[in-house]
Amino acid sequence: MSQFGKQFSAKSKTKSAGNGKKKIKFRDKRRSEIGNYFSATRVGQENDVRSTRRRGGAVAQRTSKIAFANVLTKEGYKKAKIKSVMESKDNRNFARQGIITKGAVIDTELGKAVVINRPGREGTVNAKIMG
Repeated sequence: MSQFGKQFSAKSKTKSAGNGKKKIKFRDKRRSEIGNYFSATRVGQENDVRSTRRRGGAVAQRTSKIAFANVLTKEGYKKAKIKSVMESKDNRNFARQGIITKGAVIDTELGKAVVINRPGREGTVNAKIMG
């Protein structure tokens, strides 16, 4: 599934049901079952956090740009400025583009750190020091 294109995934229309019959779709997806687009959280000069409505009236924070991370050290959490994205396990081009995802290695004032949350869905970047 593409991270930028589709909002939802569907089963193949060409595959058979296993017994030779053609699959018949029961119903279309409902609006509540369709997800959001990938929010590419980038390193910026200041935080840009937007609130969006979720199912049941819940409010979610979506981040487009972020400047600081909550970094877990041996003494506890410390706020540190993000310098750059060093590498990303999701896509090798994300590091070059400065996109932060879960599992990405970022360079902070305190040193190299691994992102342990999903910044595009939570509104913050939580990371832990490597090593």
